[in-house]
Amino acid sequence: MAVKSPVILITIVAIVSVAAGVWLPSVRVLSRRLVAFSGGLLMGVALFWLVPEIAAELSWPGALAWTLGGAAGLALIDRFVYPVCPACSHSHQHDICETRLHGFAVPLLAAAAVHSVLDGWIAASAPKAVAIAPALLLAVGFHKAPEGLALGVIARASLASPVAAFAWGAASQAGVLAGAAMQAVAAPRLPEVCWYPLLALAAGSFLYLGGHAVHGELRRSGPAPAFWPALTGVAGSSVLRYFVS
Repeated sequence: MAVKSPVILITIVAIVSVAAGVWLPSVRVLSRRLVAFSGGLLMGVALFWLVPEIAAELSWPGALAWTLGGAAGLALIDRFVYPVCPACSHSHQHDICETRLHGFAVPLLAAAAVHSVLDGWIAASAPKAVAIAPALLLAVGFHKAPEGLALGVIARASLASPVAAFAWGAASQAGVLAGAAMQAVAAPRLPEVCWYPLLALAAGSFLYLGGHAVHGELRRSGPAPAFWPALTGVAGSSVLRYFVS
């Protein structure tokens, strides 16, 4: 089954962002602002688009239970297994890093590839939920931009060659296509009853990733640089919902 064109566009956004992170140091400040904005957008899409759609099928208690379960599961993975968004979870000050991060590239790129596969699965699921497809694709696309920028910056600090940093970063972001292909193969075999719980788990992951992004920027830069872009993202998703409705 063919991969949908919006998924290909999201992959291109991610790979171009990696290139910018590798070769354009001036984008680092912009990437921090985009992290908070994309975090707010993810939370807004979960709250104003996904959860109401799910509640219409599963009831509000069921929708909230599955959504909170998705957020809690991602939090446990992030805490005890590996950072769920490794490009945004590091503690090293990569904004001022001019030295190689020895040994950091392999675990970072591997985790980023897994993360991209999950993003691709979620993005490929959007066409099945026609009413919420635009917001779902928009949220994933905006999330990939700052992630790709951060990944490019860290990969460049981890590897000797900028070409190698871009190649490996782009390969990890191409996991979006793999996730979309896996979803295309698996979706026809899943019972219809599985669709909305899976969508609720995606909503929970959006809430956790969004809060995680805003919290990270809050720790780095303080309340205003974190909350204003985040609130803009939340407001944008709610306004979009109003006009589409």
